[in-house]
Amino acid sequence: QVQLVESGGGLVQAGGSLRLSCAASGRTFTIYGMGWFRQAPGKEREFVASINWSGDSPYYADSLKGRFTISKDKNTMYLQMNNLTPEDTAVYSCAASTLGSQGSVAEFYDYWGQGTQVTVSS
Repeated sequence: QVQLVESGGGLVQAGGSLRLSCAASGRTFTIYGMGWFRQAPGKEREFVASINWSGDSPYYADSLKGRFTISKDKNTMYLQMNNLTPEDTAVYSCAASTLGSQGSVAEFYDYWGQGTQVTVSS
């Protein structure tokens, strides 16, 4: 089993920044890749970014390149979010894949955190 705990969400004004963290514990040696997804009210879950367990090969949703940066240090994954807009308001969830995936498809991730709320005010 793998446990994931997110932190770092909150309320920020448009143009501000936040850094989300996702701490992994348990059988972390089984993790191949990790990712961030978000879901805004009334919308489908959306891929944000992913990275492999070695901390290499960051991969981003095209619409978020340049503003969001994914990184990893030991058992913690981070998402640095800059120049936030109200459209970034969502629940952000981290996910881990022990299935050999590090991509944008949520179904390939088998462990999920509880999610953290990010609210960007205008």
